[in-house]
Amino acid sequence: MRIGDLAAATGTTTKTLRFYEQAGLLADPPRTSGGYRDYPAHTPTRVAFIRSAQAAGLSLAEIRDVLAIRDGGQPPCTHVTALLARHLADVEHRIAELETTRAMLRELTHTASATDPATCTEGDICRILTAD
Repeated sequence: MRIGDLAAATGTTTKTLRFYEQAGLLADPPRTSGGYRDYPAHTPTRVAFIRSAQAAGLSLAEIRDVLAIRDGGQPPCTHVTALLARHLADVEHRIAELETTRAMLRELTHTASATDPATCTEGDICRILTAD
């Protein structure tokens, strides 16, 4: 399968596929006598996995590790489970931080709507953001 056909079949671009090769996610495919890449029939499945793993938040290095486990003949399920648990914990931590930020912004927005600019002095940078 040529690179253009693979790109069309997987909803990616040829540039993305070349990047995946350079990143070690796809093996360098054999070449035709004309020098064109000739991807094996299983490559669309691998590209679909890479895209799904990226959508789940896995880094390229993490995806490469999962693929190396599978390419080594082992199921990567235990490794993937640990990765997903770590990513979920990170996302939950970021959500908690964002909720704290949202509460602070709501309070500051309320303060801003009740602040009369005429009461600001030259010594104030911005009374809305200055703690009393």
